[in-house]
Amino acid sequence: MESLRELYKIGRGPSSSHTMGPSRAAAEFSARYPAATRFVAILHGSLALTGKGHLTDVAVTDAFSPKPCEVRFVKEREELPHPNTVDLEAYCGDTFLGADRYLSVGGGTVRRAGEPASDAACVYPFENFNAIIAYCKRENLRPEEVVYRFEGEKIRGFLAEVWRCMQAAIRRGLTATGKLPGTLQVDRKAKTLFETVNEDEQPEEREKRLLCAFAFATGEENASGGTIVTAPTCGASGILPAVLYYLSHRHGFSEELICAALATSGLVGVTVKQNASVSGAEAGCQAEVGTATSMAAAAVCRLFGAGLEQTEYAAEIALEHQLGLTCDPIGGYVQIPCIERNAVASLRALSAAELSRVLTGTRKISFDTVVRTMYETGKDICVRYRETSEGGLATVYKGCD
Repeated sequence: MESLRELYKIGRGPSSSHTMGPSRAAAEFSARYPAATRFVAILHGSLALTGKGHLTDVAVTDAFSPKPCEVRFVKEREELPHPNTVDLEAYCGDTFLGADRYLSVGGGTVRRAGEPASDAACVYPFENFNAIIAYCKRENLRPEEVVYRFEGEKIRGFLAEVWRCMQAAIRRGLTATGKLPGTLQVDRKAKTLFETVNEDEQPEEREKRLLCAFAFATGEENASGGTIVTAPTCGASGILPAVLYYLSHRHGFSEELICAALATSGLVGVTVKQNASVSGAEAGCQAEVGTATSMAAAAVCRLFGAGLEQTEYAAEIALEHQLGLTCDPIGGYVQIPCIERNAVASLRALSAAELSRVLTGTRKISFDTVVRTMYETGKDICVRYRETSEGGLATVYKGCD
C-alpha cells in the first residue's frame, strides 16, 4: 500500500483527478522535453466531458507556462485505459519531439499508460484492511503506530501540516462571501450557516449546523480553486476536515491526537486506493464521498479511543450505505450536488461511528468486502453517471427550478 503522502495532497482545487492530476502529468512531461517550445494536450473521457467546469485546461496550461500549450477536448466515445486520460505532445517549432499518454487515477495520482503503479510510494506490506488489523493485534499497536513505524517519524510533521491546511481552508471558507466561479452562480453558504448557529438551540441542532458549515467552507474553497487537502479527493475534501474541526473544538483534542486520527483514517483511504478506486470517473461518487465518509468515521473512533473492531465497523457502515452513489456534477463544476453532499456525509460519519459503538461485535460484513463491492458496483454504474455530466442532475437540471 502507498504512503499517506500520496493520499493527503495539499494543492489547489477544484478537482484532484481533473486539475491536480493533469497538472502533475504536464509538469513531469515538460521536464522530460526541456527543448520543447510548445505542447499539445488532448483530453479524453471524463477529462474532456467535464474538463471546462473542473478547470482542467487551465491547470494544464499553467503547468506548461510560460511555454504555450494547445488544449483539445475529445468528447466522442472511445476505448480508454482509464476514464481520465490525457495525451501530451511536445514540439520544437513544427518538429515533433515525443508524446505520452497519462492516466489521472484519482486523488491527484497520475501514471503513464501501460506502466504499473509505482512501487516508490508503497511503504506498507499489506494487501487489505484485514491484514492491517491482524498486524495491529499481533504487534499490539494502534493504527497510527503502524503508520509511524512504516512511514518514519517525519510523517508526524507531514500530518501536522495537513491538519493546519485543513483548518486554514475552513477558516477562509467561513468568512468568504459572494458567488462561486462559473456559470451556475452558486452562492457561498458556509458563512451564513455558521452565523445562524444559536447558542440557545438544542445541542444536536447546533452540531448539525456547525458540521455542515465546516464542510461547506472547505467545499466552497475547493470550488473556488483555493488550497485544500485531498481526503481522499478534492471533491470529497470537506468531510474529514469538518468532522475533525468540529470535534477538536468541542472536546479540545490535542494536535497529536488529531494527527493520530488522520493516520488512522489514512489507512482506510489507502486501503480503498489499493483495492478499488477513489476516482469518481472510474467508480462514481461512492468512491469519493463514500471513501471520505469511511475515513472520517474511522477518525472519530480513534479520537474517542475505540478499538480496532469498532473502527473497522464504523468504516464499513459509512461506505456500505453509500454503495451506488453516482457522480453527476452539473456543468462539470464541483458545486452541485458535491458541496451539499460533503455536508450530509460529515453527519453520516458521526452516525456510523456511533452505530458501531453500540453494535460492535455483531457485524457480518468486513470493510474489505464492502470495498470490493464498491469497486464492482462502480464498474457497473452506467458511464453517464461517472463524472461525465451526461446523466442525472447534470442533464435533468435546467436552471433555477
